[in-house]
Amino acid sequence: MNKYVSLLAFGACMTLSAAATSDKAAQEQFQRASDEYFDQVYFPHQPIAGTVWGYHQYDAKLDDLASGSIDAEVAALDSFEKRISAIPAASLDQTTRADRELVLNQIRSRRLTLQTIRPWAKNADYYSSLCASGVFTLMERKFAPSDDRLRSLIAREKKMPVLLVQARANLQNPPRIFTEIAIEQLPGIIAFFQHDVPLAFADAQDEALKAEFAKSNAAVIGELTSYMTWLRSDLLPRSNGDFRIGADTFSKKLQYDEMVDIPLPRLLEVGYADLHRNQQHFAEVAKELEPDKTPREVLEELGHQHPSPDQLLNSFRATFSSLLDFIRSHHIVTIPSDVRPVLEETPPFMRATTQASMDSPGPFETKATTSYFNVTLPDPSMTPAEVEGYMHSYNIGTVISTSVHEAYPGHYVQYLYSLKAPTRVRKILQANTNIEGWAHYTEQMMLDNGYGQPGIGARDAREAKFLRLGQLQDALLRNARFIVGIQMHTGNMTYDQAVEFFQKEGYQPRETSIVEAKRGAGDPTYLYYTLGKLEILKLREDLMKKQGSAFSLQKFHDDFLSQGFPPIKVIREAMLGDGSPTL
Repeated sequence: MNKYVSLLAFGACMTLSAAATSDKAAQEQFQRASDEYFDQVYFPHQPIAGTVWGYHQYDAKLDDLASGSIDAEVAALDSFEKRISAIPAASLDQTTRADRELVLNQIRSRRLTLQTIRPWAKNADYYSSLCASGVFTLMERKFAPSDDRLRSLIAREKKMPVLLVQARANLQNPPRIFTEIAIEQLPGIIAFFQHDVPLAFADAQDEALKAEFAKSNAAVIGELTSYMTWLRSDLLPRSNGDFRIGADTFSKKLQYDEMVDIPLPRLLEVGYADLHRNQQHFAEVAKELEPDKTPREVLEELGHQHPSPDQLLNSFRATFSSLLDFIRSHHIVTIPSDVRPVLEETPPFMRATTQASMDSPGPFETKATTSYFNVTLPDPSMTPAEVEGYMHSYNIGTVISTSVHEAYPGHYVQYLYSLKAPTRVRKILQANTNIEGWAHYTEQMMLDNGYGQPGIGARDAREAKFLRLGQLQDALLRNARFIVGIQMHTGNMTYDQAVEFFQKEGYQPRETSIVEAKRGAGDPTYLYYTLGKLEILKLREDLMKKQGSAFSLQKFHDDFLSQGFPPIKVIREAMLGDGSPTL
């Protein structure tokens, strides 16, 4: 080799070495910046989330919603946005490059929430439910001895009167629906502090600590009672604000939270198309069941096939074994643990806006690792007719569909995979199109692959068809959320019209429709169920085309879940190796 070629080779090696050094420096720079963001801004300003995620240095703290604290958080968000934006994306590997975008989007979403959506200025339930959730996270999970957790709980309770004072200062002209929801939830929250919280710490040993708790808990009960009186007599009469966030804010929130930039008119076309497909499928199955009845009449028949309220939890529990057997025998997805979630009644502060949910510990929780499958039973104040209408949402089909969604292979399996997500960013930041999209996708996927057939989750062919109708009814519920969220928040649908839409187009009982419309007022982008499901179906279809006979459903699901829970766009790029459209 001549001297000139040797020098070129040496120069090339030096250039590659410098590039590698630069890449490593950029990687370390992002790692340091993202860690400091979480440790200095994200969790300090949302300490209840810190406890949930398993960071117990936040257990004695409570969210501060004073105007000065909000201003300080916004300033910190601005600072970290500049700092992380300055890290060149091109110098990072694919995973870190995506993580950089996730953190930047989270910063922008949080700022949008604080400055534009402003739940702290509009939503009275935001405050009372913070009190309840701040206590619930300490009492439900036994990550430390009762005395230690009680000490943290007392510290949080002592901050709650200040939080409720902040509520009175911040809530000026809220939407009436938000104030009504807060008033509806407060009796249950007060009862929760009166009965459930003391019972949860009955085994505490330190007598002085128990006496201190009695005082702090009584003070919180008194403040919440006073807050409820204030809401009814003062705030409700002047609750004339608008819950709608508008098209521009809706689009920004969707971009920041889900990396979806599809124009809203196009999203509505997608939503209506899927709604009509599911309605048509429902009509076809209904006709197979009852040729002489309309789909609505068959839906009513399905609704009557439900367990009694006192057997509802057992009905869900009974589904676990058949679901697990099917998943394993049909190679659907690898389940990392044999431990099952615990069925329980939904906590009081969540009952007004949810019928079922999975409450899993955070990915950094190492001791209290039990997951809870929450189910909302009928309210004791309901009339027999109202109870019957409510229980129609828990028919034999939707019980299966809900168990799939919440437990196997839905949210609970996601939790098991979250423990081994590739980065800290992926463990903390989770996109709803991924989380809820996956759970909703599994409802259809399980039946499409044979679950719910005679002898496999169903007693006979007739029941199998009812199970499919239950899955489709749940799909239509999510279709209605998709359309209602956009239409309500862009001013094209009123709350009352939303209730009617859930009944007429979403095939839901009136009681469920009211709950869903209330939720949509405060959760505008709850289209993420159907949106995520459609994105996953397209990703699966595109990967099947690319891999041909080598495609494995189990490997697809395992690889998907192993990415953590970023927006589907990120997973699509990782699994397909391109930036092709998600829909």
